Amino acid sequence: MKPTTIRNRTIYQAAVTTRSKLMCSHLSKDLQQKYHRRSVRVTEGDTVKVLRGEFKGVSGKITRVSTLRNGIAIEGIKKEKLKGGNLDIFIHTSNVLVTDLNTEDKWRINKVEGKNPKPVKESKPKETPKPAPKKEAKPAEKKETKKETSKETKAAKNPKKETK
Repeated sequence: MKPTTIRNRTIYQAAVTTRSKLMCSHLSKDLQQKYHRRSVRVTEGDTVKVLRGEFKGVSGKITRVSTLRNGIAIEGIKKEKLKGGNLDIFIHTSNVLVTDLNTEDKWRINKVEGKNPKPVKESKPKETPKPAPKKEAKPAEKKETKKETSKETKAAKNPKKETK
């Protein structure tokens, strides 16, 4: 079997989480210099330019990202139906160049810039626990008295052993 056939089958049968990771696109040269990255995961609101296919040269905002259809729908690229109405055309992310990022999501921007997306909590200095007070020897004496009383009770129960 050809390697391309095997690769296509594994992509088609992949889980949605794996397909989601494949939804990346190249950044424009300006954004590459700014973020020091070559590609980024596309999201709704990003501005893109189509590089290949029937709609080459068209740019617009991403309206929908579909992992099941393995592509993105771009504002302004639609197909007319025979009965009227329009359909979104999904274009694969490898045929697209991201020219502007959607900056509404602060977590995503921190991730792209290489910063830690989770805010670091300030840790308070830990206080050393106070040592527990030592117990006195009184409880040990009580144990001895219990043993003595138990011997006395045994002797009271068996009077024959005491007479011998």
